[in-house]
Amino acid sequence: MHGGHTGETTILVFDSGLGGLTVLREVVAARPDARYVYVADDAFFPYGRHSEATLIGRLVPLMGELIATHRPDLVVIACNTASTLVLPHLRAAHTVPFVGTVPAIKPACAGSRTKLVSVLGTEATVKREYTKALIRDFGQNCAVTLVGSAHLAALAEAALEGRPVADADIAAEIAPCFVADGARRTDTVALACTHYPLLKDRLATLAPWPVGWIDPAPAIARRVVSLLGPASGAACGPACGLAAAAGQRGARDAFVFTSGRAPSPALADALKAFGLCRAATAAVAKV
Repeated sequence: MHGGHTGETTILVFDSGLGGLTVLREVVAARPDARYVYVADDAFFPYGRHSEATLIGRLVPLMGELIATHRPDLVVIACNTASTLVLPHLRAAHTVPFVGTVPAIKPACAGSRTKLVSVLGTEATVKREYTKALIRDFGQNCAVTLVGSAHLAALAEAALEGRPVADADIAAEIAPCFVADGARRTDTVALACTHYPLLKDRLATLAPWPVGWIDPAPAIARRVVSLLGPASGAACGPACGLAAAAGQRGARDAFVFTSGRAPSPALADALKAFGLCRAATAAVAKV
């Protein structure tokens, strides 16, 4: 184990932006004893506008730099786009174990009663053959509607940063998820972008009828524990999770923005709520 510089377990959580915070929250709850480095590749956000070759060419060396600097024991790729495109290349290039993010199609279809399921992702994610293969393998006779949202990830970032986001803008992005077929209606929506759970309360409020929203983060946290083992020390209940620990985590955990920007006051407050109180000083690759 690398164990950072202190002998404790270090977990690096990587995303194109701030969506990976929803994954960080679940992983911290599962392993509150670990040290965390959260990396937002905001200099390249959103990933959907870049070609596969461009993303691979950026992320493989960038990840090498991050691993060399922070010496994590495990890396979570908290981004569907990066996971589906770049994960095989990262695993080939680096020996650190990686945990990726895939659209939660299997649990969404398994839990649907009406067998009408929607997958809400970025335009790039829903177009990928990878996503369609998951539906073929795990669709369980569900009629699956793929909904590619052009703007919801950016709206989630704006809301987290304290900027106003109109209800109508969110409602327009999720409207195609809601399908009525005779007496049947969509009852489950898989959130296939880690940004979307940042808006989960508003998604539920603005939905035309209640549905189950499937967040991949709990499954990612379970996978991390299966690879690293459970938390060391005394058994921990939910109180060991993010909110309880946030105040005391600041000295250990750090965030990195690849753009080098300083967070706005509202974003700094949001990051503190996730236990991230300080910027890592290490330089990382610029665009």
